[in-house]
Amino acid sequence: MYPDRVVSGMRPTGALHLGHYHGALKNWVKLQSELPCLFFVADWHALTTHYDDPSVIETSTWEMVIDWLAAGVDPSQSTLFIQSRVPEHAELHLLLSMATPLGWLERVPTYKDQQEKLSDRDLATYGFLGYPLLQAADVLIYRASQVPVGEDQVPHIEIMREIARRFNHLYGKEKGFEEKALAAAKKLGSKRAKLYLELRNQFQEKGDEEALEQAKAMLDDAQNLSMIDRERLFGYLEGSRKLILTEPQAMLTEASRLPGLDGAKMSKSYGNAIALREDKDAVTKKVKTMPTDPQRVRRSDAGDPDKCPVWQFHQVYSPPEVREWAAKGCRSAGIGCLECKQPVIDAILQEQQPMLERAQPYLDDPSLVRAIVADGCDKARKLAQDTMRDVREAMGLGY
Repeated sequence: MYPDRVVSGMRPTGALHLGHYHGALKNWVKLQSELPCLFFVADWHALTTHYDDPSVIETSTWEMVIDWLAAGVDPSQSTLFIQSRVPEHAELHLLLSMATPLGWLERVPTYKDQQEKLSDRDLATYGFLGYPLLQAADVLIYRASQVPVGEDQVPHIEIMREIARRFNHLYGKEKGFEEKALAAAKKLGSKRAKLYLELRNQFQEKGDEEALEQAKAMLDDAQNLSMIDRERLFGYLEGSRKLILTEPQAMLTEASRLPGLDGAKMSKSYGNAIALREDKDAVTKKVKTMPTDPQRVRRSDAGDPDKCPVWQFHQVYSPPEVREWAAKGCRSAGIGCLECKQPVIDAILQEQQPMLERAQPYLDDPSLVRAIVADGCDKARKLAQDTMRDVREAMGLGY
């Protein structure tokens, strides 16, 4: 119905680290060459947990965009923008809140999980409860077809789909819809119109999902349909309503295998992270002082790689022959821990070097970053305004 499009964002709450790179940014860089991508700084989302001290947000916003560019996100292939500079996000969030059942938000698994993890903060706010709804607005406003997420975020995509489905059910009604849909079908040509109606019947009468997908593919290929006729025919396939908001699909991404320096999840707040653009000396010091297998008290003590955080770094950064050397040397006490760490240090520095080089022009001239973001905000806002025009009209607010 609408072009395939990927939407994803990050909260600006501190410096990005290598966990962000391996968990998300590498995937963004890959996706941007495959599909149209919109990547946004989720500064309003940052307020859900940092509303009492938002000072970190502005600085982190610009540093984070530089990190994206350093990682290889290309503004000529992707649209980079700041959430709060596209106010239509807030408008759609407000309008969706009018029809979203409270229980839907309360049952999102991360709601209670985050309250427990962040027990030192007062999160008894609507902003925090409504986080998944704002997240839904962020995606639905661009009629995104794909959202890259880890398995723990799949419930957020499910609620987005439910919200879009409910909105279409409530507001996709149109006087004389069936007659208009049949008139639109005729524009396909007699043979294709007949096939479309046969496929629709197969789906509605027998639940034939293959027939539904075949009909959708046929509509995607139809070049002579206006957008409104296309909306009607997609809606007519599944019921008697226009599809105003599209249901996004979760694009499952592999979780980052890179832990923190202590073996736990990498996080700046845990003090176990290596920043994306960390100084060479700092990287070297951090890796050299990483804890290792507690069994290796002395150089001559044999160890177990599976009990050593450094081994997890080898699994990410080292080729098979180096991993074999490290594992064998650890178990036999043939190498010391500092020897084992050196290939990891070298690999991290090698990975970071092009990032530092890509970041330097933006550090030298911050106006370059602001120009990229300004251009991205303009592009994103035009797309958002197109959606909001349809949303307002559907809700009787198009006057």
